[in-house]
Amino acid sequence: MNVGILTFHFSDNYGAALQAYALRRWLTEQGHRASFIDYRPAHIERGGRLSLPTSPARLKANVKVAYLALSSFVHQHFGHPGQRDKFQRFREQYLGIGRATAPGDPLASLAAARAFDLIVAGSDQIWSPSQHFGFDPNYFLAFAESFGARKIAYAASFGRDQVSPGEAAQLPYLLQHFDAISVREASGVALVERATGQPPANVPDPTLLHSDYSALTERAPAPHHGPYVFCYGLRSPDNIRPSAECVSRELGCPVLSPHNPHRRWPEIGHTVYPDPGEWVSLVQHAQFVVTNSFHGTVFALLFRKPFIVAGLTGEKASANARALNLLRAVGLERRFAAGFSAPNVRSLVASDIDWADVEQRLAAMRHTGQAFLHAQLEAVVPGEARPLPRRPAPPRVAREVLQ
Repeated sequence: MNVGILTFHFSDNYGAALQAYALRRWLTEQGHRASFIDYRPAHIERGGRLSLPTSPARLKANVKVAYLALSSFVHQHFGHPGQRDKFQRFREQYLGIGRATAPGDPLASLAAARAFDLIVAGSDQIWSPSQHFGFDPNYFLAFAESFGARKIAYAASFGRDQVSPGEAAQLPYLLQHFDAISVREASGVALVERATGQPPANVPDPTLLHSDYSALTERAPAPHHGPYVFCYGLRSPDNIRPSAECVSRELGCPVLSPHNPHRRWPEIGHTVYPDPGEWVSLVQHAQFVVTNSFHGTVFALLFRKPFIVAGLTGEKASANARALNLLRAVGLERRFAAGFSAPNVRSLVASDIDWADVEQRLAAMRHTGQAFLHAQLEAVVPGEARPLPRRPAPPRVAREVLQ
């Protein structure tokens, strides 16, 4: 069958690239043709349009737009060119996509999705409402309402454990386009069930559909370092910096951190510039992993690396839901540190992990995800015309939707 995937395939972000790789790889391993719908909306990484600052909320949204536009400009023109090129080569080699095919019109690629038998929205934080744009209805497949393809969500994430009342009111309209819904976090199950009256499936991130990443790591050169602590931090240096430095002192080895183009703080340890495959290899060869990232946690588990999840703090703490849900699922909540405590870090460095139990739980999660996808593939009748009745969406939702 011909399967289309709509996700954040275009981002120079390790988690985004690897979840896209993992989902496409699983589908192709089942014998299907899987390709990405090359939708690259400006509001995701380049900020998008400014609005009239008629309220404090809109003024704050404009600040976010300006910040994203500036960050994108700096990354493209003053960022590390080798790393940008590495991400592009990874997308070409492992995702089967080149540069943007329609940079001037992000909706043009959505029209081509009529050719698919199955359209999969997900995974990643595709349902995370941004401060400056809100929900993007295209990631809820609003553009494909009249298409004949079967439409599903696989391991979609809201990126947080709750949404505002106004955002929750939009979800019944947004979620009506799907034939089947699955989400990544238990908190997402509750959000979807309240919106639709039906509990969605709770499935693992696509990266957990696989236990073997040798196709990536065998091509990546082994790190030319002795023992090291791998530190993968996003959004904030609070908690993760002192945690990584404490682990480094305990183990007597340096800290390696991959470059983060959005970093606004001094580097933690020694900065390296891997592509996504090399990033996986760095996790595989690390003595210890310190992260505040969901996918950093995933690969520490897959490679059986001792680790600490240094929780995000303050306003960013809601983003901890993704890693916390995963840690609860594998029985390792104790590896989460909400704040820095040197005695707690030393205790976690010294404590063992029951990897046999973790692997058993991961295998059960893997089976759940694969079973969901198998069921959705079996439900597809290629070429069958199955348009849904069109229902008007609220004006607040209908933004940049293909008509």
